[in-house]
Amino acid sequence: MRTGLLLLILGFCSYGLVAEWPRAEPTVSHLEVYSIAGSLAASMGAAFCMMLAWRRLLADLGSKLPVLVAARVTFVSQLGKYVPGAVWSFAAHVELGHDYDVPRRRGAASVIVSLAVAVATGLAIAAVALPFAAPGVARKYLLLMAVVPVIAVCLAPPVLSRNLNLALRLIRQEPLEHPISWRGLVVALGWTVAGWLLFGLQVWLLLADVVHDGARSTVLALGAYAFACSVALLLVVFPGGIGAREVLLVAALSTALNSGPALAIALAARLVTAVCDLTWGGIGLALARRMRGTTELLDAPAYTGRHRKSASAPGA
Repeated sequence: MRTGLLLLILGFCSYGLVAEWPRAEPTVSHLEVYSIAGSLAASMGAAFCMMLAWRRLLADLGSKLPVLVAARVTFVSQLGKYVPGAVWSFAAHVELGHDYDVPRRRGAASVIVSLAVAVATGLAIAAVALPFAAPGVARKYLLLMAVVPVIAVCLAPPVLSRNLNLALRLIRQEPLEHPISWRGLVVALGWTVAGWLLFGLQVWLLLADVVHDGARSTVLALGAYAFACSVALLLVVFPGGIGAREVLLVAALSTALNSGPALAIALAARLVTAVCDLTWGGIGLALARRMRGTTELLDAPAYTGRHRKSASAPGA
């Protein structure tokens, strides 16, 4: 069943790349190769930072996964966002974590908190950056910025722990064994901010080939992408924010360039993100095969006899 779902995910992702390419191709063809490569590297670095933020929150809740295991869980599950319906990526994250003895309620809580941290941090960055780079967009969506202090209060560890345990009681589940600490939250926030900065770099490297206005385009890329992605995460009816994110990103970028090039940059950023997801997903699947092979070796009779004996010998 998992193999069938993975094939379905890859099909939707590939279809999205092919469908969007004709509209992005005219502008993409004018982008420098090093800009596209740098944008992809920045996107992959941002995704890795976001994974580390989730891993830290999960460790605070009581399940400390090795980095490679956390990468496998995160990046394979992220492919689920390309399937219509908001539940696939979330469910895959919880189930893959359960394969490594992470209780489902703990896995679900960690994913929800990491998403809340990402949305709050992204909107906070947008609230600071957009008034300087795109004041019209900031005023138009000012009401959305008002949710930042609300989310911030809910993320305070004492409030967060009470809310999570209340939600678990409502669905007749046991409360969480460990609360999220202030230190764990701060570390997760640090990784999340680093992720948003790299996402902003991803867009700026594409935008810099079209717009040459120095610092303003840098601030615009950071604020616009953080705003578009954060709001798209709240619009869970769209798979992976597809469509909603591009509309919001175009609205912000249109303050610096015409709607046509703005749309092309938004689509190019989407293509880079899709390639990033597929690359990390492939790495995650390769890690899964490697871990499975190691487990089979450890369970093999030859290993339990001869290899363990030799490993315990002096000087081994």
